[in-house]
Amino acid sequence: MAINTTRLDRFISEFCKFNRKAVRLVLAQKRVYVDGVLASDIAQLVDQFSHITLDNAVLQANETYYIMLNKPVGVVCATKDDKHKTVIDLLIGQFEQETRESLHIVGRLDLNTSGLVLLTNDSRWSERLTSPEHKVAKHYHVTLEKPLTDEYISAFAQGMYFSYEKITTQPAELEIISPFKAKVILTEGRYHQIKRMFGRFDNKVVVLHRYAIGQLSLDETLSSGASRPLSAAEVLNISA
Repeated sequence: MAINTTRLDRFISEFCKFNRKAVRLVLAQKRVYVDGVLASDIAQLVDQFSHITLDNAVLQANETYYIMLNKPVGVVCATKDDKHKTVIDLLIGQFEQETRESLHIVGRLDLNTSGLVLLTNDSRWSERLTSPEHKVAKHYHVTLEKPLTDEYISAFAQGMYFSYEKITTQPAELEIISPFKAKVILTEGRYHQIKRMFGRFDNKVVVLHRYAIGQLSLDETLSSGASRPLSAAEVLNISA
């Protein structure tokens, strides 16, 4: 979901129903500001989050939203679903419908996985978090059906080949916490990747919970199903 940009003169022309000659005039008269800075270039690019004023009247002031959610098991990471409650449904009562409809999900979790989910309307931010080249780590707690051994650690670190997609997973870090529990850190998020990797050992994942993305840990004060906006520092530092 890319953020669309347009030229400033085109935006003003369409918003105010001015012809291009009139747009050049208001710019020359120093009547237009973009993000608090006097605009003079008709070809300046603006996007949906640019704060634009003309004669101190606000033409556009869309707000960015960055939300942390503690997803429960049984809720789907989707904007709409006919069978299950969605992560968007969990925001009802906290955010207006227009805001909820503007959000998209940053790194989905499947139905039976719980934990940290991020939602935003800023696609540039979400692309930085999900792009393979940035390798933002996702941290999971895993509970298994059968005991773990050191063999798992080396297998995860080497990566695993999945013939169906004809890909080898990126190296993953596995730390054994107890005979049946581990921490797993991935820098990618392929379909059911953790469950399939443990499946190579015929070991079923009983509980899967994402507790951090990059530098951002799930707020321990958030109950299951609860959410809160991210702070400005969290937005900036998550992928640092």
